[in-house]
Amino acid sequence: MLLTRMMANLNGLLRNYGTIQNSMELLARPVSVVDKPGAQQLTVTQGAITFENVRFHYESARIVIDDFSLHVRPGEKIGLVGRSGAGKSTLVNLLLRFFDVESGRILIDGQDIANVTQDSLRAHIGMVTQDTSLLHRSVRDNILYGRPDASDDMMRDAVINAQAEAFIDTLTDPKGRRGLDAHVGERGVKLSGGQRQRIAIARVMLKDAPILILDEATSALDSEVEAAIQESLYRLMEGKTVIAIAHRLSTIAALDRLIVMDEGRIVESGTHAELVAANGLYAGLWARQSGGFIGQE
Repeated sequence: MLLTRMMANLNGLLRNYGTIQNSMELLARPVSVVDKPGAQQLTVTQGAITFENVRFHYESARIVIDDFSLHVRPGEKIGLVGRSGAGKSTLVNLLLRFFDVESGRILIDGQDIANVTQDSLRAHIGMVTQDTSLLHRSVRDNILYGRPDASDDMMRDAVINAQAEAFIDTLTDPKGRRGLDAHVGERGVKLSGGQRQRIAIARVMLKDAPILILDEATSALDSEVEAAIQESLYRLMEGKTVIAIAHRLSTIAALDRLIVMDEGRIVESGTHAELVAANGLYAGLWARQSGGFIGQE
């Protein structure tokens, strides 16, 4: 019995050693994206976004974004459309400056994002993704993560506007905490997908950034839950410059302009009706959708 226990402890020790070693290797990697000396704070007054001849590729040789140019007007709501691998998410990552472009520029209200601080850049951008990351803390802490200095009244308004008030008031956890004080579990495991998305929307509403990115924000939800959340998303988009990515074309068909990408380039641009009438790539994707998803061919 003693030997079995010793072997189990040794096995656990070796597993933890490997985890710590991998973590230290990750932390030791040099940071590739850094603020330039004397970088200024980004000032956003309108929310115009301009991509000028942007070119980028990852470690592989294949170009992901190739001579990409696009101007998004202040308050305009555009949708990025294309098959998997077209470069839509990469474009968003470049706007957030998770990577630096190889050539070209990205401007917000005329300011090159490479010349401003990363903190000020991301403070002006709100984002709702498919995989909502929640902390194993209270609902209150998860919402305030978007704006830690917000008042209780501001937070409550964001909860109401995200249509999250009803389910939050019924939440409890094993320690008896209720409502906004209830803990949500690791990565929000105690909540449904729709509930996690509503908390994420409340967080971004509280942040109230002038630029909003929606990256497959409802693709993990069933149609009934998506329909309930769609109204919250429309409310979230009011008065903001919006870039939305979605494989389910019905969720972005009503936006001001759709940008169709293929192999890192813009191949079509226009409203949903214009693109369907043009009978090009978008019309083919729309026609081939089954259950609202784009085919891979």
